Amino acid sequence: MPGSGGNGAVTRSTLRQQIADALRDEVLAGRLQPGQEFTVKEIAEQYGVSATPVREALVDLSAQGLLEADQHRGFRVHEYSAADYRGMIEARSLVTDGMFTSLAKGGMRQIDDPRAVAALAAVRRRGEEAQRAAAAGDLNILIGYDLRFWRELSGLFGNPYLADFLHRLRVQSWVCAVQHLRRVDDLKGHLWSGHTELVDALAQRDPAAAHAIVTEYNAHSLALIERLAAG
Repeated sequence: MPGSGGNGAVTRSTLRQQIADALRDEVLAGRLQPGQEFTVKEIAEQYGVSATPVREALVDLSAQGLLEADQHRGFRVHEYSAADYRGMIEARSLVTDGMFTSLAKGGMRQIDDPRAVAALAAVRRRGEEAQRAAAAGDLNILIGYDLRFWRELSGLFGNPYLADFLHRLRVQSWVCAVQHLRRVDDLKGHLWSGHTELVDALAQRDPAAAHAIVTEYNAHSLALIERLAAG
């Protein structure tokens, strides 16, 4: 059975999305372990809803690569390898490099607009929260703020397809990473915390600096996960 995080009945009309979000959070929190199996019936009973929105939510999560569907046993949490993480890092780099190239070509000329300045300041505040969580080694808090940080940051470029794709990659990256990070008793000093540096580089329209910050971040994260995966 899944973890006990979803013990309240879900009653709003967006059942499908709410259930998908709740189960994704269960995976990110480590309450649903890699390889753990469960059925539509179990999830429906846990959330007090009918089977149809549950099945739809599980199919959505399978399409996102977080779950695997088994025709006879139901669903299981996907088990990612360190090689998978490397591939995710490479894919993320291609996306962010494109974002920074757009910046260099003037894709954020509107950055001087008061609304854009306010939006960037809001992203920076989100980054500050993520940094505090990283410094404290609080993985659960960090994941939430980090996902929101990157979602809002990518949203500044005005391309919802790019923002959605990067968000999906980052969710997959965290699902893969937490399988290893939750084996570490104290994560203080191990988690990347350069969010505000990245925002400052973008505010200064310095794509080279932004690229260097993200490259260091990716190298740091990949080395950590590969080291933990190797035992």
